[in-house]
Amino acid sequence: MSDAAQPTAAEVRAAAEAVKTALDRHLAAVERRSGEDDPAVYEAFNQLAAAAEVYDELLYDRYDEVTPFEIPGTEDALPPYTGPEEPNALSVLIRRDYAVAEPQRLLAQAQRIEAAEGEDGPAASGTIHGALGLLFGEFEPDEIASRHKEFGLEEGDSTLWVTAAEEPADPGEWLEAPFEQVDPQSVVCRFDVSAVFDDEIGVDDDDDEAEDLEDELDTDLDEDGDEALEPLDADRR
Repeated sequence: MSDAAQPTAAEVRAAAEAVKTALDRHLAAVERRSGEDDPAVYEAFNQLAAAAEVYDELLYDRYDEVTPFEIPGTEDALPPYTGPEEPNALSVLIRRDYAVAEPQRLLAQAQRIEAAEGEDGPAASGTIHGALGLLFGEFEPDEIASRHKEFGLEEGDSTLWVTAAEEPADPGEWLEAPFEQVDPQSVVCRFDVSAVFDDEIGVDDDDDEAEDLEDELDTDLDEDGDEALEPLDADRR
């Protein structure tokens, strides 16, 4: 950035003052909060995040310096709940992802289902998409989730959203587009499962422990290629 395009020291100072003001407003909103999802706290949080981002950018452009804190982004967060306080209906939205890890196992399971039903006509179990249709037609989704390895599937990410409504939907009302009209502010709670979370809680620690155990056990291969383990010292408990 050229010197002419750099923010002035006064602009940086003004941005710093805006952060201070936003901090005071956020603290005041927290002190007066009316509940866990108070919209005033949510709004104050967003204002603080915006002010901090502006200050951070100006500080870097002017002085090549950054702030020592980071405000988490809110783009993927749910907005505060504004649905009915006493809902008379609810919807449960579930998405579960799978990878077809063992196609032959999946096809074999589908063939068993088809053989048990004894239906005539072309076999649907000869293709992956046909086998999946048979599998999900025979078993409930929760049973497939609990037995996914048995069916040759590997779990991916999953999420479950619970939304509230004033009244139940009319029969057939949303069947053509079941997931298109979800109001994020009607979501009561959500539960997410992802391998990303496993990576964040220190999977490497388990790997380190395994490596330490391997170091503790001196291993050699005998002439036949079999692994021979030397006994640990008697003093080690």
